[in-house]
Amino acid sequence: MTETLQGPAVDGGLFRRALAEHAAGVVVITAQHEGIPAGLTATSFSSVSLSPPLVSFYVDHGSTTWPSMRSADHFAVNVLSSEQGELAARFARKGADRFAAPTRWRPGPFGAPLLEDASAHLICRPYSTADIGDHVLVVGLVTDATVHGPGTPLLYHQGRFGEFVPHD
Repeated sequence: MTETLQGPAVDGGLFRRALAEHAAGVVVITAQHEGIPAGLTATSFSSVSLSPPLVSFYVDHGSTTWPSMRSADHFAVNVLSSEQGELAARFARKGADRFAAPTRWRPGPFGAPLLEDASAHLICRPYSTADIGDHVLVVGLVTDATVHGPGTPLLYHQGRFGEFVPHD
């Protein structure tokens, strides 16, 4: 256990193992600043509000991608389908050329890169950010949304990407 200003906190390793038991949806957040596309994989994506339409995700303070995305006027949330596990892994890798082949993408509204074959795209304007622990909370105002059809979502569970299998 570690001590915080609010009192004792669970050990980081145990906390990470416990959170691995929680399945999370997978998105790739993309933006373009000064003509250069950037993107990162996020499993912390969540809806925040319907009115106004807000979404959020968290970025580690140590992210090498976030500094180039922070100044973008818009960003895209690419909701990944179950067939896009390798794409999610590519956007999570440090030092990878994430937009090179085999990544298929096109510029969307306001230049935010849209990944091909995503289940849905949300175009967002930055709304607010806050430093929370060792991460940055990013909240975006959704200005456009496109749903490409029902699909099987990509999930992240116990350190691996996989698909949702519904019970009948």
